[in-house]
Amino acid sequence: MEDFGVYALCGADEPPRLIVNIGEPGKRCVAVKPGVQQIVLFTRGRWGKCTSVSIQLNDRSNTPIIQGKLTASNKCVSWESWEDDMWSNGTTLTVQIEGVKRRTSDSTHANAQKECTPKCNATTAPLPRGGLGKRKRSEGEDEGKRGAGERENICPNSSEKATSQRRGRNSSCAGQTRLFVQKEEQTTTRAPQNCRTKGKQARTPTQTALVDSPSGRWGQTLSAIDPQTAILIGGQGARTQFCKDPIWKLCTEDLSWVPAETLAEGPTPEARIGHTATFDPESKRIFVFGGSKNKKWFNDVHILDTQSWRWTMVEAQGKVPPLAYHSCTLFRGELFVFGGVFPRPHPEPDGCSDSLYIFNPEMAIWYQPIVNGHKPAPRSGHSACVMQGKIFIFGGWDTPVCFNDMFQLDLCLMEFSPVQTNGSSPSPRSWHGCAALSDSCFLVHGGYNGNNALSDAFIFNTDTSCWTSLALSQLTSEPRAGHSIITMATTCIKGFSGEQDEFSETSSQALLIFGGGDNEGGFFSDLIITPVKELCE
Repeated sequence: MEDFGVYALCGADEPPRLIVNIGEPGKRCVAVKPGVQQIVLFTRGRWGKCTSVSIQLNDRSNTPIIQGKLTASNKCVSWESWEDDMWSNGTTLTVQIEGVKRRTSDSTHANAQKECTPKCNATTAPLPRGGLGKRKRSEGEDEGKRGAGERENICPNSSEKATSQRRGRNSSCAGQTRLFVQKEEQTTTRAPQNCRTKGKQARTPTQTALVDSPSGRWGQTLSAIDPQTAILIGGQGARTQFCKDPIWKLCTEDLSWVPAETLAEGPTPEARIGHTATFDPESKRIFVFGGSKNKKWFNDVHILDTQSWRWTMVEAQGKVPPLAYHSCTLFRGELFVFGGVFPRPHPEPDGCSDSLYIFNPEMAIWYQPIVNGHKPAPRSGHSACVMQGKIFIFGGWDTPVCFNDMFQLDLCLMEFSPVQTNGSSPSPRSWHGCAALSDSCFLVHGGYNGNNALSDAFIFNTDTSCWTSLALSQLTSEPRAGHSIITMATTCIKGFSGEQDEFSETSSQALLIFGGGDNEGGFFSDLIITPVKELCE
């Protein structure tokens, strides 16, 4: 076979062009003709002498528009500019073959990602400024004007009022992107802290460039699939635009992010917010249900098999309405969906649900169980957590009422009942984060009270029905809503060790918080990691 080379096809009217070959593996930069709206890059020849090819598209000011990689498992990529028309005169394409000895000392802006799961080769990594990578899903219309009857489906960060800049202590100006007037996206990655460094932001073992991490967003999901890996799906960012980098894989071993939209085969879910992504540890599958996109609502079920890395869309039997901002919990292999917002014909306002739906994956069927007791009021943006055979439902809202009540659903009796709590209870809120810390305790953090984003945190003990307020600075420093919170039993996350500038490994469970918004036009892309042991103490 002929020598290895990288070729580019710029538009449909020109033949493929050799950009760089194995004989001269240095960095090559070529100009893109004006008017070109599609670029296809592919390799030809044996991969034995190289490991990957870094590719990057820059604008006339040499600012990256799109960046990606070609590997032996991903030999071709297509970039298009139909949606945003971001390409203009002066666009350049930079290509470099990696893994071989170079004749020059040039280096590219390539980012090696450590793979923690099978078949995890990074391909395209669209940047937050609007560049498009290859995607398998269809794109919907931009966010339009909404009527008063659609207030339930509006991100609380829609305010564009000018505010002072808020920046993490270790963040830099170069690593941030302007979102609104005088408001910048948070890009700080926070490492775990121990008791001796409370109130002081720990330094991360490695600083990650913006292109190597998800853009700031709200309304996404984060699912832990093993002790080293979590999957980020969906979300909405600045100016009510849906994220063009919708699926990421987080490797907790080195706190690195890998763009994952093209890693799995099959049709990926359409961009959305307010959906749920529930991981089943028995089948090793993530179930994505519902959500909304602009004026489009979903009641579809997408399954990501994390062993074969394949997406499938379920053709389910039974009826379930389109829902967003609902809760979804797993119990004995079935998905329990409660509440959420559902669309109503204009001009009637969108309504909140108080219904319970169950999805059985084996039968691929939806059904409604017979429930007894005192059901919670209709609501959306609430949280639900399975503890000791019960689902505990907290908070949420049904415009204009915001809740801070607690209900439990006994899954053996299928009976709802209110929970009489004591202690320092959270104020009314919705779109807060919730995660189980133990068999009898779960955490509630942040949220939105109808006017402001919140930064407080509480632990609820199901044995004593008691709320306890937390005062950890790493959790309460930034108000945020619509963020993701999970706990992971990992032995790989690195934490700040004592008074010295070094990192040590921990073996305890960790709490991870990602993203969200502050209701002032700002969206976060930071990752906060805190040992669960520290929270419980």
